[in-house]
Amino acid sequence: MITIPHNAWVLVADGEKALFLRNLMDAQDPNLEVVRHEQQDNPRNIDQAANRPGRMNDGGPGQRSALDDTDWHQLAKERFADDLADLLYSQAHAHRFEKIVLMAPPKVLGELRKVMHKEVADKVIGEVPKTLTNHPIDEIENQFRTGS
Repeated sequence: MITIPHNAWVLVADGEKALFLRNLMDAQDPNLEVVRHEQQDNPRNIDQAANRPGRMNDGGPGQRSALDDTDWHQLAKERFADDLADLLYSQAHAHRFEKIVLMAPPKVLGELRKVMHKEVADKVIGEVPKTLTNHPIDEIENQFRTGS
């Protein structure tokens, strides 16, 4: 079970939203307050695509194959991880936190790990591979009380 020391931060994120929380109490009884909230405007891919997918000749007479179109929605999610990494770096550099727990879906955690600055990575004390961005704060606190 991950414990959150007093004043440690918890980043609760997915590919579009992030909550930055700080523990006001101790590790046994976490009391998290929102320090910052970030949200990305990321419409569904179909709403972002300008054209239908392209087609190419397959070599045979009359044979054509569809090409995959760019998944703009997924690309924006990956860019959000880059933005979060930069934001975490600026907050760490400003000494806003000394320790942080990352709570996000496994794919987002992986993206964050790839782009996270060493200064931030050294402050990470744990990772929780769950999506809890739309849950109330008390449910997030309970993740650390019960270890579920």
